Amino acid sequence: MEEQIFQERTDLSALNDAVMSIRNEIKKIIVGQDEMVKLIITALLADGHVLIEGVPGVAKTLTAKLVAKSVNAGFSRIQFTPDLMPSDVLGTPVFNPREASFEFKKGPIFSNIVLVDEINRAPAKTQSALLEIMEERQATVDGKTYTMAAPFMVLATQNPVEQEGTYRLPEAQLDRFLFKILVPYPTEAEELSIISQFHQMGTTSALDMIRPALHADQIIALRQQIKRQIIEEKLLQFIARLVHQTRNHKSIYLGASPRASLAIMNASKAIAAMQGRDFVTPDDILAVATPVLRHRIILSPDKEMEGISEDEVIRQIIQGMDVPR
Repeated sequence: MEEQIFQERTDLSALNDAVMSIRNEIKKIIVGQDEMVKLIITALLADGHVLIEGVPGVAKTLTAKLVAKSVNAGFSRIQFTPDLMPSDVLGTPVFNPREASFEFKKGPIFSNIVLVDEINRAPAKTQSALLEIMEERQATVDGKTYTMAAPFMVLATQNPVEQEGTYRLPEAQLDRFLFKILVPYPTEAEELSIISQFHQMGTTSALDMIRPALHADQIIALRQQIKRQIIEEKLLQFIARLVHQTRNHKSIYLGASPRASLAIMNASKAIAAMQGRDFVTPDDILAVATPVLRHRIILSPDKEMEGISEDEVIRQIIQGMDVPR
């Protein structure tokens, strides 16, 4: 009987092969940054968007490009600047003299994987153009709605140290990102590997070394498979309790929304599948809790003055909870 039940469990071998292929392709170029790569792939499988934050030169944009190149789907890049207008992102109606009517010319956002570089450089008017697209996978222009082709994913980068000409992202927009990934400097050994690797590459372009490991229709099928992952009631209660704690913590001025609870659940399902399991464990939830929550909470002013980070507060909350086993 046990053998029969085991055979009926979800077969995740195709998903694991796909994830391994993407990782191997990216490792041809990127040294270290395993956490960033893992979380980007997780978001791709969980149908979420990613915000990548790090100082210049730590391969944020390159990694996003490599992930897009390893997936055989549409790709576009938008460089956000202070003078960028919503029509530069969404597109604009263009007059067709032959038909004597206006035709909508789609902007660069209409693709499968969209890299938004330096997202915090555009003003609120342009940022607002992304709100409907990121949440509802559609854009409304001149009263007409255009649906984004599946799969659709926004990979955005921002620089935390450069203040000139930057704008703070609205909370409503931050909430639409599944993860906020913080990219650290490489270690000295990793940096030596980076230098050596690029020296050996010579005139070969990094992007030319990457082969597609997944097709768009495969991603859609894998996402459906991940939605069917098993998660016990006690783990759902743990997620709800964890997010609720952020709304009642003395160090937090604004806690996470119910969207955060759904994000933790969906991301933990994807992490479990990437580990070859068809069920979620508490460790899967803990693995995604910090990148899901760090951009969704606002610390109280006194804690910000003390220099305490969102990650530290999230760690305190988790340490004070009973983790189900």
